[in-house]
Amino acid sequence: MSPRSGPLVDPADLPGWLRPLVERSAHIDVDHFGWPRTLPPADARRAAVLILFGADPEPDVLLLRRADGLNSHPGQVAFPGGALDPGDTGPVAAALREAVEEVGVLPTGILPVATLPELHVAHSAFRVTPVLAHWQQPSPIAPVDPAETAAVARVPISWLTDPVNRLRVSFGEGRRTPAFLVPGMLVWGFTAALLSGVLDLAGWSREWNRGDVRDLDEAWRAAEEADDVGFGPPAM
Repeated sequence: MSPRSGPLVDPADLPGWLRPLVERSAHIDVDHFGWPRTLPPADARRAAVLILFGADPEPDVLLLRRADGLNSHPGQVAFPGGALDPGDTGPVAAALREAVEEVGVLPTGILPVATLPELHVAHSAFRVTPVLAHWQQPSPIAPVDPAETAAVARVPISWLTDPVNRLRVSFGEGRRTPAFLVPGMLVWGFTAALLSGVLDLAGWSREWNRGDVRDLDEAWRAAEEADDVGFGPPAM
């Protein structure tokens, strides 16, 4: 059975912009994210990702781009995260450890605030628990190991919710997922489905053109073209 999702702190103690998201985390299930509900195999590994929200000065979220040479999901945009290690006490500990190892955050400035329902990523055979966190005392970030992480960025929520930067991508045998155009980064697949669901849950989403469907190559070109007009390139 998946661990129970919901707040880890009293939402009343959080900034007003973050409070509704944490409050609503107790009242959703996996179907909210539109991700295929498949039964994980018995040997599926537990994993966690850190959805880290700061405000500098406006609310933003931390994203990274995986190195092109990785065997799993090369070049894709993701939240910091990975498989639980034997020494991890649970998904929260794993998500924080991975963020330290991948982008160099200082965990003392991060407050885990909620967990979301566990999602099965069939391609990599992971059972992933998303961990929401508030970056109370932001620290410098950069790829720790270029062989693992190619770039990292704090992306404003206002950028992600701008309809101009939203679309859907088509891949595989007719599969489609939400997508976001970020300067130098195309967010699609599992990460985009999760991010889209979080924006909806928080009440931050704006109406966007769901009929704008592009193939991956075309969507990547659009993300690269956003470099010159965006909020700034990701840290390499």
